[in-house]
Amino acid sequence: MPRIHVMGASGSGTSTLGHHLARQLGIAHIDSDEIFWLPTDPPYRTPRPLAERRERLAERLPVEGDWVFSGSALNWAEPVEPFYDLIVFLWLDPAIRMARIRRREAERFGPRIQPGGDMFEASQAFLAWAEAYDRAGLEHRSRASHEAWLSRRQTPVLRLDSARPLRELLLDVLERLRRDFGRHFPIGKM
Repeated sequence: MPRIHVMGASGSGTSTLGHHLARQLGIAHIDSDEIFWLPTDPPYRTPRPLAERRERLAERLPVEGDWVFSGSALNWAEPVEPFYDLIVFLWLDPAIRMARIRRREAERFGPRIQPGGDMFEASQAFLAWAEAYDRAGLEHRSRASHEAWLSRRQTPVLRLDSARPLRELLLDVLERLRRDFGRHFPIGKM
C-alpha cells in the first residue's frame, strides 16, 4: 500500500505532485524521465534501451513496495501496470500548460535554449511536441493515447485539474486513498 501512478501531459505537474505526494506518504518517488532517458548533456537526447528501462522499473518500483511513479510511461512500463493501486490523471488548459513549460525550460536552461544556444533547436522541437499533446493522435504521446490507455485500466483513476493549488490536489489524492484503503493520511507541511 500504495502504488500510485501520476500521469498527464508534459507541464501538467505530474513530477511536482508525485514528489510532494511521496513526501507526504513517506514513500519513494520515481519519475519516468529518470528511467527513460540516459544521462546526457544536453539532456533528454538518448532513450535508455527498453530492456534496461524495464530492469530499472523492477529495481525502483518493486511489486511489494510503496511508491509514487510520475510521468508518462506508455508502451514500456507494462511490467508494473497491473500493480498500480491508483492512477492520478492530471489535465490542464493547454495555454497554461505551455506557459508553465516555457517558464520551466527558461529556468532550467537559460541562454542554452535561446537562438544561438546549443539547445535551441532541441528546445523548439520539444515545445512543438508538447504543444501537440491535445490534438495529436494515438501514434504520439497525446491526450488521445493517454485516454485510450486509461480506458483499458481496471485500476481506479482520479482525474484532477492541475490548475488548482498543489495543496488541494494533495488533499484530493489523500482523500481518495482514505476512501480506497480505509486509512487516514494526514497532510503535513509542504
